[in-house]
Amino acid sequence: MVKRARQRGLDITSEAYPYTAGSTSIGSEFFRDGWQERSGISFGDLQWPATGERLTKDSFERYRREQPNAAVVVHMIPEDVVDAIIAEPEISIASDGMPWVTSGEHPRGAGTYGRVLGRYVRERKTLGLMAALRKMALMPAQRLEAVSPQMARKGRVKVGADADITIFDPATVADVATFEKPMQASAGIRHVLVNGQPVVRDGKLVAGMFPGEAITGIAKR
Repeated sequence: MVKRARQRGLDITSEAYPYTAGSTSIGSEFFRDGWQERSGISFGDLQWPATGERLTKDSFERYRREQPNAAVVVHMIPEDVVDAIIAEPEISIASDGMPWVTSGEHPRGAGTYGRVLGRYVRERKTLGLMAALRKMALMPAQRLEAVSPQMARKGRVKVGADADITIFDPATVADVATFEKPMQASAGIRHVLVNGQPVVRDGKLVAGMFPGEAITGIAKR
């Protein structure tokens, strides 16, 4: 769909994360009548993060009734489809993450970039390293420059750019976060600088460092 739109001259891109499961609230419209037929999945493809259990018709209906705003993990994407999507040249890599304190239902917040570099670059060779880095850093920054001029200083290593730099080992970088333990930091990431200040040093979080700045946009009328 994106390819066809771009071939017609439309300025359309998309993004993806490297997981075979998504997440949404159990009370969402995704689960309106006929969801199984539309999606090709059923109750056993749904996972309740708080317990790790796969759902049944009874547990699905109970959670949907009692906790409609709670998140459920939806296992529905074959890995060859993930390969094809993230290999598309105009598709950026994004975590689709939620605020850290409420993102405990899916490993994407902690693991997306480590998983791309470890599984899809090193192991599956879906992408080359430089292509993956472009999708994770430069492409999102370029996409947002028109509405947030600050982004012209992001996603690049050059004089005048913001010194937001991640130093990792390509041979060992990997996601560690799982659906059972979704908040675990990725392995193989040695140092992280934000605005030139270390926030991760030798793989450990530096306490009390908050050098980030708010990114603002330009309102269009």
